[in-house]
Amino acid sequence: MTRQRGFTLIEVLVALAVVAITLAAGLQATGALTRASARQSDQWLAQLCAENELTRLRLQRQLPGTGDTDIVCQQAGREMLVRVSVLPTPNPNFRRVDAVVEAAVDGVNVRLLNLSTVMGRY
Repeated sequence: MTRQRGFTLIEVLVALAVVAITLAAGLQATGALTRASARQSDQWLAQLCAENELTRLRLQRQLPGTGDTDIVCQQAGREMLVRVSVLPTPNPNFRRVDAVVEAAVDGVNVRLLNLSTVMGRY
């Protein structure tokens, strides 16, 4: 009786399982990279919105009044909400300004960025 060469069914199934697990892990990694890329893009657009509002306040060349303001910002076809809070400081010549940027992600408002600065009298 001659012995046949080749793979048994068990060996083929084990190899197929290893390949399937490897492909599933690669798919998960690709999905994570895609989500991270989208998040980075959203944060960059949020940074632009926040900096635009802080620059707008600086260009007014006067000490901003205290209080909260909501501004809608459009960047790259995305609509974001910028909440600007102006708070007093112990020194009356300065104000603390906080800009919080939120956007709707999958139907839920998500905070993308917080940006804070101090503005003084001109």
